[in-house]
Amino acid sequence: MELRLPISAITDEFAPDPAIAARAMAEAGLAGAELRVLWGKNVLDVDDEGIERVHALLQTHGLKAVSIASPLLKCVLPGSEPLDSRFERDVFGSAHTYEDQPRLLRRACRIARRVGAPVIRVFSFWRALNPAACFGRVAEALRSFAAEAAGEGLVLGLENEHTCNAGTGAEAAALVRAVDHPGLKVVWDPANACVAGENGFPEGYRALRAGDIAHVHAKDCRLEDGQPHWMPLGTGALDWKGQFAALVRDGYRGWVSLETHWPGPGGDKLQGSAICAWNLRGLLTW
Repeated sequence: MELRLPISAITDEFAPDPAIAARAMAEAGLAGAELRVLWGKNVLDVDDEGIERVHALLQTHGLKAVSIASPLLKCVLPGSEPLDSRFERDVFGSAHTYEDQPRLLRRACRIARRVGAPVIRVFSFWRALNPAACFGRVAEALRSFAAEAAGEGLVLGLENEHTCNAGTGAEAAALVRAVDHPGLKVVWDPANACVAGENGFPEGYRALRAGDIAHVHAKDCRLEDGQPHWMPLGTGALDWKGQFAALVRDGYRGWVSLETHWPGPGGDKLQGSAICAWNLRGLLTW
């Protein structure tokens, strides 16, 4: 049977070298690639020559660029409430500040247009102890960025990220509705919602409207003392069969992209992501 939805992966979840990653992803039956860290650099810090190289690699292996997994707005919002220190704040090769964000957006748009990726991932600033207190300012920043991206024919995908102010499905839905701009949608990650304290599916998913979701990230975990323990896709606490069935039923036709996080058997991340890719194929075949 054919897959019910197209599947992709963030390349550095397979390997830091995109040549190794692209070959392994194609061999695992993936059709798309999401760009985050290339050769140890955040994608937004890779020069034009490097972007040309990775674009050629994707074409060689028959992979479509589906998203730029940028770190946009994954930074401190100046003047916001004290930060929530419960979670480790990963930056995936990026150490940019608030002042860098307009330049980074322009760079993300340039890269997205060059490789043909329709979606640029964006965040909602590092999570404050009281996210409601900075909700308006976060929405204002997202509205401005969405308008600029839309002018380039691109969509910003707000990822619900437990270390940021929109950590749950409900929080992401509230921001998208407040912004109310066609250039802003959601990168839906049920596992992140789970880590943020929400039951990602069905509760978190139900907070989102059918047309809110531009992209989906897939990974799996169980919580141990409030912290995520990452594991092979389909073996953790997430009801992925139910989630995928609901997405298809509700008319979602976008990409499902592996963001494995699992370090793999014996620390072999390449093998671990390949296992998750095969698991993903099984979960999307019914």
